[in-house]
Amino acid sequence: MTLLTSFKTTCLSLALVGVAGVGLADPLPSWQGASKDRIIAFVEAVSEVGGADYVTPADRIAVFDNDGTLWAEQPMYFQLFFALDRVAKIGADDPSKLTSDVLKAAAAGDMDGVLAGGKEGLIEILALSHANQSLDDFSADVAAWVSEAKHPTTGLGYDEMTYQPMVELLRYLRDEEFKTYIVSGGGIDFMRVFAEDVYGIPPEQTIGSSLTSTYEVVDDVPTIIKNDTLFFNDDKAGKPVAINHHIGKRPIMAVGNSDGDFEMLEYTTAGEGARLGVYIHHTDGEREWAYDREGHIGVLNRGLDEAEDRGWVLVDMKNEWTRIFTGEAE
Repeated sequence: MTLLTSFKTTCLSLALVGVAGVGLADPLPSWQGASKDRIIAFVEAVSEVGGADYVTPADRIAVFDNDGTLWAEQPMYFQLFFALDRVAKIGADDPSKLTSDVLKAAAAGDMDGVLAGGKEGLIEILALSHANQSLDDFSADVAAWVSEAKHPTTGLGYDEMTYQPMVELLRYLRDEEFKTYIVSGGGIDFMRVFAEDVYGIPPEQTIGSSLTSTYEVVDDVPTIIKNDTLFFNDDKAGKPVAINHHIGKRPIMAVGNSDGDFEMLEYTTAGEGARLGVYIHHTDGEREWAYDREGHIGVLNRGLDEAEDRGWVLVDMKNEWTRIFTGEAE
C-alpha cells in the first residue's frame, strides 16, 4: 500500500466514523425511559421520507404550553412574581398609585393580603403592573426583570428555571424540520420578550392570553398602548381556537402539563395520520415540586385519567428526566 493510498484510507475511515457519530448522537441526553423512546420513534416516523407516517416539513407543527411545561410554575406563575415586583417598584416611586389594600399588600409582598383580594384583587394587580403603558415600556420592564430577578426558593434566575429536557426536545424537533410554537395561558406580550432567547421560539410563534391594545401617536411616535381589559384568554378550550387563529393548521404534536392543556392535546391528536400528545407529570418533589390532582396551579385530573386510553405519553419527571433546570450545575 502506497503512502497516498494509506492516507486516503485513513481519511475515509475517519469520515465514516464521523458520520456514524452524528447518526448515533443522542438527541435527548437528559431523557431516559419509555417516554423518550416514544417521542424519538414518533419524530423518526414522521420524518422518514417514503415512510407510512411521513409528514411534510410544512405540516410538522408542535405546540407547547409554557408554565409547568417549558419552565417551572411553583409556588405561583412566574408572571405573577413579575407583577408583584412591578407593583412594589411602582409603589416605591409613587405611593399614591397603591389605591387599595390588595395593591398595598402586593407592594409589601404580603401574599395573604394578595390572596384575600380574590380574583378582583388579582385583576387590580395585573392592571397596575401590565396595563396603561406603551408596549415598548412594558417589554423593557419584562426584559430587565428576567435578567435580574431570582426565584425565592431556588435562587436561580427565572430564565434558568426552564427545563433542560424540554429545551433539548425543542432543539431536536427543529433539527427535524418541525416548527415549534408556544400556546400558553400566560401573557403573549410577557412571553414574547424572552421566548426566542430562552427557547428559540420567535415572537410570531408565541401565542398567549392578551389584553386589548390601542394605537396612539405619543410625542410624535406611533405607539401601541396596552389597556386593562382582557382581549383573549388562551386556556383550556381557548387553546385550539388560538391555534386556529394564529397558526391555521392542526398541529401533529402537543405538549402540556395540566388539564388546562387537555383540549389542546385532544384537538391535536384528533387529526388524521401520526399524532402525539405528551403530558409532563410533576412527580419530583426533591429536585422540583410534586403535584397533580390537587392544588392551585397545574392541576392534572382528566389528563391522568385519560392519557393511557388516548395513547398520550405521560412523562414521569422524577424517573425519566436526569436533569431538571437549565441553570443547574451539570
